[in-house]
Amino acid sequence: MLLLSWNVNGLRAVHKKGFVDWVGTASPDILCLQETKASEDQLPADLRPLAGYHTHYAAAEKKGYSGVALYSRQQPVGVSAGLGDPAFDREGRTLIADYGEYLVASVYFPNGKGSPERLQYKLAFYDAFLDRMEHARRRGKHIIFCGDVNTAHRPIDLARPKENETVSGFLPAERAWLDRVIAAGYCDTLRALDDRPQLYSWWDLKSGARARNVGWRIDYFFIDAGLRHKLKRAFIMPEVQGSDHCPVGIELAR
Repeated sequence: MLLLSWNVNGLRAVHKKGFVDWVGTASPDILCLQETKASEDQLPADLRPLAGYHTHYAAAEKKGYSGVALYSRQQPVGVSAGLGDPAFDREGRTLIADYGEYLVASVYFPNGKGSPERLQYKLAFYDAFLDRMEHARRRGKHIIFCGDVNTAHRPIDLARPKENETVSGFLPAERAWLDRVIAAGYCDTLRALDDRPQLYSWWDLKSGARARNVGWRIDYFFIDAGLRHKLKRAFIMPEVQGSDHCPVGIELAR
């Protein structure tokens, strides 16, 4: 089973750059998108639905902001948007698809750079999301969650860790949440299989950082420990253009 996740930085924008053809070539079983920046009624007709997929969208109340999507070849038992808290849900950051035995969550975690208040919002969102996943695990569900976490976990996960020690996205409190996730029994799928440096998923466009591979790994797939034996492959797709992020993916044995 192939799962891909991509912060597209505007679904309508990436649609103009060959998104539908890319999906056809990549052929994921489940595709999770973040920062779609559109409600479903604003999307081109060939994305409503995308041929061959059951399509689900969650949009922010604010136009052209945030938003997530989930495309699935198999129809989920159910799909829920949000975490049950209006403070988070009005930003359209979470879709959780229930496949019976397991959940798949497409999540666009907040960015904390705007202000101290936004950093606190980000940390509160982190906690609320992990609580939601842990509640599902206690009910016997396996968990797969992915998306733009907006934090690089370790120094190996960004090109310039020293220069960014005081920048949101690499702050101790943000990184500590990822430590908690792993301590709770979730697996960072890429690092479980590949501990090489210079594996990044986001680059600053204005500085031309992508050409120099001066980037950050802030897009992840996590699975719970009970799925670890099914993990066959975890990878980043830096060759895929169209956004300031590139897709990330995993392959699980069925």
